[in-house]
Amino acid sequence: MIALASLFLIVVVILIVARIATVALVATGLPYELARFQARSALTGVGFTTSESESIVGHPVRRRIVMVLMLVGNAGFVSLIASVMLSFSSNNPDARDVFFRLSIAIGGLLTIALIARSRVFEQRFTALIASLVDRFTDLELRDYHHLLQLSNDYAVTELAVKAGDWLADKSLANLELPDEGILVLAVQRANGSFIGAPRGDTVIETGDIVVVYGRSAILSDLDDRPDTPSGTHAHIDAVAEHMEIMASQGDDHDD
Repeated sequence: MIALASLFLIVVVILIVARIATVALVATGLPYELARFQARSALTGVGFTTSESESIVGHPVRRRIVMVLMLVGNAGFVSLIASVMLSFSSNNPDARDVFFRLSIAIGGLLTIALIARSRVFEQRFTALIASLVDRFTDLELRDYHHLLQLSNDYAVTELAVKAGDWLADKSLANLELPDEGILVLAVQRANGSFIGAPRGDTVIETGDIVVVYGRSAILSDLDDRPDTPSGTHAHIDAVAEHMEIMASQGDDHDD
């Protein structure tokens, strides 16, 4: 029974460590879903070699968090395997005894899983961890992904302006991007100067990097939109589509 108790304790500790790491990664600016996936990947050593892991290895604080997770994961799963073996080892193995221990193990693990997946428990436990991280670390707790409401196909991205692009050599007022549901957050000039919260008279030049917020599909179209009549038609279509979306949202709000 001591071995079974240690098995449950190790599982609980692993879950707690994963949750703490998730909150810590969120505090560095990662979206919650990505932070949770990367924390579990690093802890289990599975799936961490993805393109999204570049956002981890390129950040010093995230890198330290993941290194700790890898060490804890290796030690934890070795201990977990040892506890499982001890739980079912016996000098005089008996089918009823093995079945009894197996039932306790399965029941205990299911109970832990149900508690861990409880939305109420998750919210309260995450809030507790967040308060501890905020109190004992220098990390600024901000989930920028949800702060910017990056859901329902909305995103913040950078557009590189090239010669012949529809964006090039036009002022923001003439581009009328808000009519497409696109907000221009900043402009990085080719000479290194930075324009935050640009106004309507700001001209987008070839070589600029434009930081924009809007629906992913429209942003992708805008990135490839040429300065031709077809590009102008694409703008008109995007405006009409955005008006339809706004109208449907208004109808949903009225209902």
